[in-house]
Amino acid sequence: MSFETSAADGISVDNPQTRASVMLLPGRHRRAEGGHPWIYSNEVRMDDGAKALSPGTLVNLRQADGSALGVGMFNPHSLLAARLLDRDCGRAIDRRFLARRIERALRLRERLFETPYYRLVHAEADGLPGLVVDRFDGVLAVQANAAGMARLEPLILEALDSLLTPVAIVLRNDSPARTLEGLPRETRVAKGTLTGPVLVYENDAVFGADLLGGQKTGWFFDQRDNRRCVAGWARDARVLDLYCFTGGFAVQAARTGAGAVLGVDSSEPALSLAANAATRNGVGEICGFRRGDAFAETARLAAAGERFDIVVADPPAFAKSRKEVPAALRGYRKLARLAAAVTANRGLVFFACCSHNVGEPEFAEAVRRGLGDAGRDGRILRIAGADADHPIHPALPETAYLKAMALALD
Repeated sequence: MSFETSAADGISVDNPQTRASVMLLPGRHRRAEGGHPWIYSNEVRMDDGAKALSPGTLVNLRQADGSALGVGMFNPHSLLAARLLDRDCGRAIDRRFLARRIERALRLRERLFETPYYRLVHAEADGLPGLVVDRFDGVLAVQANAAGMARLEPLILEALDSLLTPVAIVLRNDSPARTLEGLPRETRVAKGTLTGPVLVYENDAVFGADLLGGQKTGWFFDQRDNRRCVAGWARDARVLDLYCFTGGFAVQAARTGAGAVLGVDSSEPALSLAANAATRNGVGEICGFRRGDAFAETARLAAAGERFDIVVADPPAFAKSRKEVPAALRGYRKLARLAAAVTANRGLVFFACCSHNVGEPEFAEAVRRGLGDAGRDGRILRIAGADADHPIHPALPETAYLKAMALALD
């Protein structure tokens, strides 16, 4: 099976004996030695040999005294200079290695989920740094966010094809993270054809996901459990779903008995998919969808005296870098204030933050301040993260990127 890929044609066979070695500076090995999978440029001896390596080159990483740390993907032009793949420098990074890592991830998901709709590979947490694979039954969405993974892309696609024989594979190589790695941003179909949105089955509901034009890979599996939880509270409730995207929270709340649901989003294509999902699930008369800016629309609803029993606020990442964190925290605080203003007495509000640069304590404090600005008191009912198909690397807090809080307001 041949594929249309965005990686360079072909890939040289990895030979552990002939790999280049990259040395760390004295004393800068301790984080990696303790299990952290990343090595930063200021920890590396950037001599002429290291600087000359092509982005994504497989290298043997060594401490300053020459002892081995492991094999990793090296990019001399990135702040995140190396991503460890294996602690054994003798391990060949080939199709067999990739297939075994992907199969390990697959067997875990098969144990966790009854239906084949999930994040199959979650980057570092599944031992494949920079690689994301979302599974929609027979269709896969693949995203390589590291130069090393882009170089390995042909072998990754071969391994996926051999393991799952998908009818289609979409390369969603359009994330901003690729720019930091010096990679082009593009979307293409590597295998098969797609004539429109694919179906996603979640919590007994069915949705359409646009794998070619939707946000990220077209669907957010990470909120599956949170959507189930909020839907379980929605009987007879009036629900407002801010940043509703394709209707995940809105439609599932309607299916479990919400009296009325309003979804707000700025994307017309996403709203079209949300409306189609509402109809498909038999709740078209319960759900209404409105295009608009979430901040402006919530302020308008508050001024009009509108109140909701449940308010969901699940925005896209407000901080894509550390320097954006202060502005992001102001945004989360404002969003909490506005959401509280349209939440009825004894109502429930659900907030989420998917900015990995924003820590959980910072996010919680922003929410607390926003509720205070609105003059509302409340109690936290639930603190959660992503569902189990988004595992967390024990040494990499960034993989716990999703923060979620549900509160009951007085």
